[in-house]
Amino acid sequence: MKNSLLAALLLFSIFSFKNADAQLRVNLNVNIGSQPDWGPVGYDHVDYYYLPEIEAYYDVPSHQYIYFENNGWVRRAYLPERYRNYDMYHSYKVVINERAPWERNNVYRNRYNGYGNRRDQIIIRDSRDDKYAKHWNKQRNKEERKDRKNDDKQWKKNGKHDD
Repeated sequence: MKNSLLAALLLFSIFSFKNADAQLRVNLNVNIGSQPDWGPVGYDHVDYYYLPEIEAYYDVPSHQYIYFENNGWVRRAYLPERYRNYDMYHSYKVVINERAPWERNNVYRNRYNGYGNRRDQIIIRDSRDDKYAKHWNKQRNKEERKDRKNDDKQWKKNGKHDD
C-alpha cells in the first residue's frame, strides 16, 4: 500500500514539474510576439518603451500608453489629442525592463534628453529588409565601441570599471 501511494505521489510530482515548465515557455513566447511593429529591433523581451520626444511610456504587455495628464500618470489605449501627429514609426524608443519606470521619470528624462530627434533606429517592421539589418548591426557595433570607450575613461578616472 505504501509503495503504490509513494509511486502515485512521485508520478504526480513529475507531471507537475513538466506542466510548470511548459507554462514558462508559453509566457515567454507571448511577450516576444506582442511587440509592436514600430518597436526597435534586437530585443527578445520588452516591458516598456520610453518615448523621450513626448515623455511618455508604452506598456508592451498591456498595449497601453502611460503619460502625464492632470497632475498624474494615466494609462490609455491611445495617446492624447496633443500627440495626434506623433509618428511611432520614425521616433526613438528606449527599452526599459523595470517596474513602473514613470515613477523615476526624471532619471529617464535626463538620461535620454537628446534622443528625441533621433531618426536612426531600425524598427521591427523594417528589420526584414537586408539593408536595414546590415545598418542595424553596424549601428549596434558602433554603440558597443562607444560604451567600451566610456568604460575605459571611467576606469582611468577612478582606477576601476563602473559596474
